[in-house]
Amino acid sequence: MRKIDEYKALLKARLSEKRYYHSLCVADEAKRLAEKYGADKDKAYLAGLLHDITKNASKEEHFEIFEKFNISLNEIEMNAEKLWHAISGAAYIENYLFINDYEIIDAVRYHTTAKENMSLLSKILYLADFTSSDRDYPDVDVMRQKVDISLDGAFVYALTYSVKDLADMGKAIHIDTVKAYNQAVMKGKANGQ
Repeated sequence: MRKIDEYKALLKARLSEKRYYHSLCVADEAKRLAEKYGADKDKAYLAGLLHDITKNASKEEHFEIFEKFNISLNEIEMNAEKLWHAISGAAYIENYLFINDYEIIDAVRYHTTAKENMSLLSKILYLADFTSSDRDYPDVDVMRQKVDISLDGAFVYALTYSVKDLADMGKAIHIDTVKAYNQAVMKGKANGQ
């Protein structure tokens, strides 16, 4: 595997300055959450660093990756350009950077939609992307408080925020997000939350 400095140089070349800074912030937050919740901090840092590797890619590059690696987008994904980078990014890190750690690939793949049965690392990346120091959306302070109290509680809060936000904008909600939300809420109820 490459050294972190090589990945940073690659990201600097591929991303806008703002997106590169965001990637560094997410990597730091993912590492912090991994240390707090008992995940592998090096994997968390790397997943955070690389999670947006194709965020600034052109439509052509996304579809070149999808075609080359036989990735079929469903109707919601096809019409939600904001989701493409998670799908192409996972394929990119696996096939161009030769990272063969399934946990890292899966975390990158689902950092936008979430899904059922997410690993600890995947939840950490999903939440680190919400709570990194560069984020400034309404409710970010509440989200940061929640993530320091309970990973699962923060996960439900983040999913609820996403579902409501998409519904308020009249956008389709990815089935993976719906399933993740339902599972997280049911788990919370089962645990008396």
